[in-house]
Amino acid sequence: MYIAQSPDDLPTREEMLAISGLEFMERVRDGKISQPPIGGVLNYRVTEVTEGRVVFTGTPEFAFSNPLGTVHGGWYGTLLDSCMACAVMTTVPQGSFYTTLEYKVNITRNLPLGTKIEAIGVVSHAGRSTGVATGEIRGVADGKLYATGSTTCLIMKG
Repeated sequence: MYIAQSPDDLPTREEMLAISGLEFMERVRDGKISQPPIGGVLNYRVTEVTEGRVVFTGTPEFAFSNPLGTVHGGWYGTLLDSCMACAVMTTVPQGSFYTTLEYKVNITRNLPLGTKIEAIGVVSHAGRSTGVATGEIRGVADGKLYATGSTTCLIMKG
């Protein structure tokens, strides 16, 4: 898995705008472009990419817990923001880019530390100026739903 160690390891704006969002995300999955650097910090990575759908796989560790020893809500939020926004990215045409406008997270149950999960983002609307997606965090072994989310992203011309 390739993770950038400095800003110099990331593609330039011109390189990103020269390809479609789908091609960009496929290159991330395939190790030709860095996985999200935050993924190295929070122990998750892109594992599946198709148009309108992106899956991240990760495992919460003790370092991601709150003072009560449970997974901090920010970990759920980061994973959901990543999978949902990257799903929107797969629908962005060459010469454009996106940013998250807002996202919402609903934690449905406690996620035990060390549980391998999938964060699945699926696009429900891909327009010229906005993209909307939903997400779920599910246990790989147990299939349980641990959190859901929704996002709206702004799509802009480069």
